[in-house]
Amino acid sequence: MDISPDSLIPDGMPADALAVARGISRLFARNDIWCMAEMPLRNGRRADLMGIDAKGQVIIVEIKVARADLMGDGKWTDYLDHCDRFFWGLASHLDRACMESEAFRPDQCGLIVADGYDAEILRPAPLMPLAPARRKVEVERLARAALRRQAVALDPRIGQWGGA
Repeated sequence: MDISPDSLIPDGMPADALAVARGISRLFARNDIWCMAEMPLRNGRRADLMGIDAKGQVIIVEIKVARADLMGDGKWTDYLDHCDRFFWGLASHLDRACMESEAFRPDQCGLIVADGYDAEILRPAPLMPLAPARRKVEVERLARAALRRQAVALDPRIGQWGGA
């Protein structure tokens, strides 16, 4: 994974998705939720945003900026086993009507609409608690990944010595 030393954001995140991630990150920061973009999960997937709230709950946000990507996403349920709360993070221009259909499990997923400046929670994500051992593993993985990114941002050559 290539990390941009200037931003601590992995290279390759599309600009429009990065703008939505920034808006959601600002909303979360105001609510004492700290997150990281492009977090690899143990099942081989990569969460667009993964964070931890003040209670130690793990939050994942799947960002969508194009209707075709939203409608064609069949992998998103793979994220549910790695978080206590799951949100869809949609670009403000997307039609949100489909988010109420059973295919998007509105009873299990929150909904955030964002642009590059801010975001708004339209539907809170219900708490679906992880087992304590699973939460511990996810929090430790997230912490280690964040620390590695910070170290690489300070010294890009240091990344050659550590694991993923």
